[in-house]
Amino acid sequence: MDKHIYMDYAATTPVDPEVVAAMLPFFSNEYGNPSSIHRWGQRADYAITTAREEIAGILCCEADEIIFTSCGSESNNLALRGIALEARELNKGNHLIISAIEHPAILRTAQQLQKHYAFDVTILPVDQHGFISPKDLTNVIQPDTFLVSIMYANNEIGVIQPIAELAAITHEHNILFHSDAVQAAGQLSLDTEKLGVDLMSVSAHKFYGPKGVGLLYAKRNTLSHSHQTGGSQENGLRAGTQNVPLIVGMATALKIVSGRQSHDNSKMKVLRDKLIESVLDNISESILTGHRTCRLPNNASFAFEGIDGNELLMHLDLLNIAASSGSACKTGSPEPSNVLTALNLSPKLSLGSLRLSLGRDTKDSDIEYIQQVLPKVVNNMRGTL
Repeated sequence: MDKHIYMDYAATTPVDPEVVAAMLPFFSNEYGNPSSIHRWGQRADYAITTAREEIAGILCCEADEIIFTSCGSESNNLALRGIALEARELNKGNHLIISAIEHPAILRTAQQLQKHYAFDVTILPVDQHGFISPKDLTNVIQPDTFLVSIMYANNEIGVIQPIAELAAITHEHNILFHSDAVQAAGQLSLDTEKLGVDLMSVSAHKFYGPKGVGLLYAKRNTLSHSHQTGGSQENGLRAGTQNVPLIVGMATALKIVSGRQSHDNSKMKVLRDKLIESVLDNISESILTGHRTCRLPNNASFAFEGIDGNELLMHLDLLNIAASSGSACKTGSPEPSNVLTALNLSPKLSLGSLRLSLGRDTKDSDIEYIQQVLPKVVNNMRGTL
């Protein structure tokens, strides 16, 4: 088979040709530094201002509440570390809450704040589907809690959290709420007003934009501490010359994906369900990880008994199928991911994970090919054929 089937859109997406076209002038003709006062700089600054306003319109927030960063991980770092250090300085509290299925950019930042800055950290458990209980959140809130950070949709198992409900609980206690929306962006609404978030992280390469650029939404007067000092860019919250072409590309990609979200989601959901049903029906000792329906429309994640997930990826790659074993950040690691461990799966079963994530270019024929070859690969690896 000459065709390559890409089923790892959760890791990254190809850049939309319209996005490339929008970026190109800012690599060549419009190369000014947006901090310069001459006309070249003014044109670059105008491009950033326009991009910021376009993104703010989609996020239903003010333009000055958008902070451009290099990626989702940096956005998460800025949110947690910035709010924590501000809370320390203003004596607003010493306790933050995250969930057990957060991305390492949240988990490891919280662990560093705990180890090196003596902050108290509570890690909320999840149920067998990966859901966080609003009751559990209420029960762990302390008088000195200053921040709760819960991801919008999980990057490994696709489960979608009740963010608006969780945020409302924190606000009842005058606590800030942050959400890592990196995996959700492009597939779910980013309306910050309806979600009720105070801070939210997004990364462009998850929705057909360029790698190397992201954003942090920070509600006005919420964040005043930067984790990268230097110049006064991004309202003094993120020093460094802005990456004009990539910022323009992110705004363009977000506009495009927002306009076609309903159509793409409907298509992917049909293909996703077809894939899930086929795998569960035709591969013994397989389970779906995450909730059956309350999951991202492009996410199909499994665990197979008696299978090494990384070895499975190599077999699929030889058959021209690109997939992932959980998060892209975990691929190649012999340890079970924190997400699958949080679901109380056995270590052996967790190591047999497979994530197949669809995109706008996924076709029926792609799913049919996977339906044909995946059971054979798994059975061969188990020595049953």
